[in-house]
Amino acid sequence: MVTVLTAGHINWDVTLRVDQFPEPDGEVAIRSRQQSGGGSAANVAVACRALEVDTGLIGSVGDDDTGLLARRELEDAAVDIDGVRIVEDAETAVKYIVVDDAGEVALLGNDGVNEAVGPEDLDPERIRAADHVHLTSQRPDTAGRLAQLASESGATVSVDPGRRLADRDYGTALEHADIIFLTDREAEAVLESSYPASTYNDRLVVIKYGGDGAEIHSPGGSIRHPGFDIDPVDTTGAGDAFAAGFIATSLGTDDLEVVLEFANACGALAASAEGARITPSYASVEAFLEEQTLE
Repeated sequence: MVTVLTAGHINWDVTLRVDQFPEPDGEVAIRSRQQSGGGSAANVAVACRALEVDTGLIGSVGDDDTGLLARRELEDAAVDIDGVRIVEDAETAVKYIVVDDAGEVALLGNDGVNEAVGPEDLDPERIRAADHVHLTSQRPDTAGRLAQLASESGATVSVDPGRRLADRDYGTALEHADIIFLTDREAEAVLESSYPASTYNDRLVVIKYGGDGAEIHSPGGSIRHPGFDIDPVDTTGAGDAFAAGFIATSLGTDDLEVVLEFANACGALAASAEGARITPSYASVEAFLEEQTLE
C-alpha cells in the first residue's frame, strides 16, 4: 500500500547544456550531455520517496531500451511501479532539455506512449488505497476518472495540469481537486478560460512564481513566500520538487506557512543543481533552511 500515488508522464530526459540558445540559422556548442528519467509524475514520485513517503506511480512506457532504463531508475528509487503499463512495440517518450547559462530551459521531444493509460486501464482498488493522489499532465479523461475515484474514497487530490492546460479540458479533475498547482501563466489561462469560479475559489490554489516564490490562495485567505535568493543552474524539474515538498509536508501538518516554505526550499535546491530529477531529502532541506536563517 502506498501513501501517495502519482499519475501522468514518464519520460527519458536528455539534458544539453549550452552557453546560450541558438538564433535562427545559428549554432552553439554543447557543453555537457546528461541522461536520466523524467516526466512530471515520475519526478514527483521519486522526490516524494526521497522525502520518506511511500509512493506509487501510474503511467506508461514503451518496451524499448529507454523504457527499461526509466523503470530501473524508478525501482532503484523504491517507487512502486506496479501501475506502470508497458506498451509493446512502442517508444518511450524522450525529451531533449536545453539549458543555458542562466538556467533557462527549452524543451524538444516526442510524446511516445506516455499517455497510453486510459480510464479503462485503471485499477480502482489501487487508487482507493492511497491517502493522496497527485495528477500531472495526461489524458483529461484518465485524470478525471483518477480524481473521481480518489475523491470518492476520501483521499485528497492534487492536480498540476502543466503547460497544456489552455488546450485541454481538465474540468472533471479540477472539480475533484483539493489542491491545484499552477504557474503564474497557467493561472491566467484558468482565469481567462471557461472554468467556473469554483475551480479556483473553493480549494487551495498554489501559484508558483519561479525564483520569486509562491502563493497559496484558500477560502480562508492568501499566504505568500518570497522564495530564496539562489543562483539558478537548471530550473528543469524545480516545479516537480516543489510539488513533492508541498505534498509530503502537508501530510503531516496543516500549517500552510510551514508547507509553503518547505516546498519553496525543495524547488530552490532543485534549481541549484543540474538535471530534472533532483531529490532533496528532509536533512538537505532542513540544512538549507537553517543556512537561510543565518544569512
